[in-house]
Amino acid sequence: MLAMNHYNLSGPPGALDPLSNLSQWDTEMVEMESLAHQGNLTSDKPMSGGPIAAALSMTLGVISNIVALFILANAYSHQRRRSKATFLLFASSLVLTDFFGHIIPGALVLRLYLSGGVFPEAVAASSNGSTDPMCQFLGGSMVFFGLCPLFLGCAMAAERCLGVTQPLLHSSLVTTTRTKLSLSGIWLVALCVALLPCFQLGSYTYQHPNSWCFIKVLANDTQEADVAFVTLFSGLGLTSLGVALVCNTISGLTLVLARLRRRPSGYSSSHSHRSVAKSHDIEMVVQLVGIMVTSCICWSPLLIFGLMSVMRSYRGSIDKADMATYETLNLMGVRLASWNQILDPWVYILLRRAVLRKIYLITKRQADLKGSVLRRWEGNSFQSKSSENNPVNRI
Repeated sequence: MLAMNHYNLSGPPGALDPLSNLSQWDTEMVEMESLAHQGNLTSDKPMSGGPIAAALSMTLGVISNIVALFILANAYSHQRRRSKATFLLFASSLVLTDFFGHIIPGALVLRLYLSGGVFPEAVAASSNGSTDPMCQFLGGSMVFFGLCPLFLGCAMAAERCLGVTQPLLHSSLVTTTRTKLSLSGIWLVALCVALLPCFQLGSYTYQHPNSWCFIKVLANDTQEADVAFVTLFSGLGLTSLGVALVCNTISGLTLVLARLRRRPSGYSSSHSHRSVAKSHDIEMVVQLVGIMVTSCICWSPLLIFGLMSVMRSYRGSIDKADMATYETLNLMGVRLASWNQILDPWVYILLRRAVLRKIYLITKRQADLKGSVLRRWEGNSFQSKSSENNPVNRI
């Protein structure tokens, strides 16, 4: 997904866009939006900073994923351990999915800018249930590229949990062929969920401020199919995050306990081999924890707010004030979700063993330097006090 900064022709020039940075949501824009809703402000001119912000966001995401793909491809070509190779294959698929998640919606957003944006007639038709190919494609892309990273993070966590707790079973079950089949299955399941509105099982519609499309969560005519679709999407996403949390916790605790139980011994070749294996396991689990934390922070708000919104909308218990609140919550949720595909590659880039080792050495060097200065200062202070207390020295 791209941080889309598209404007709303039915609103003000600076109307809020769903996936731009939160810093852009300032007091002036809020005041302009309130005036527009009162019918006191109309404009057909797009926000001047919108295309620039969209281009910068797309560029940042593409560069981040390309750098991560280059590092992963290089590591995979030199990797001989099958468990590490499997992890790298999953990680490469995750980064590749994020990469296309920027390219495909990004191309659509730029096309919207060039064509003049979304017209009010198209928004009204989409709200009334009419099929809008552009809205269907954008909504389906957001669902597909939203579920794929969550599914992949869950699969990676489960694979590492099996590798850490049951290494023999892992070596017999997990192969390159089965890993590729699992990846194909993950993409297929996410695609099937995204295509459900094509079979009248849910629907996509323009969301506030009518510049992005997603599952219908706030509408006066919310149907059972819409509730089921949102529940399925949020349930799959939250379940993936929960399974990843459990698996990563088990993996982390297993590695910590193994570290504590290890007894000092001679540095034999077998001991060295086990140490290298454990260091690889620790590196992979640390990266998985980083991916999980990033996904939880970025996706949990949208998954929860969407579920809350559709439930209250279906029960008809949302008044105008609550409607504005839920629209704002969903807007903030999709903004946070857009950062997941930008941060995922940096989690792998920054949490590699080589980078962590350099950080550790720099930190240790600084600590040793401070300790040396402190010991020198204490030694000089002790000697000066001893000289003052010694009567011979005073004479």
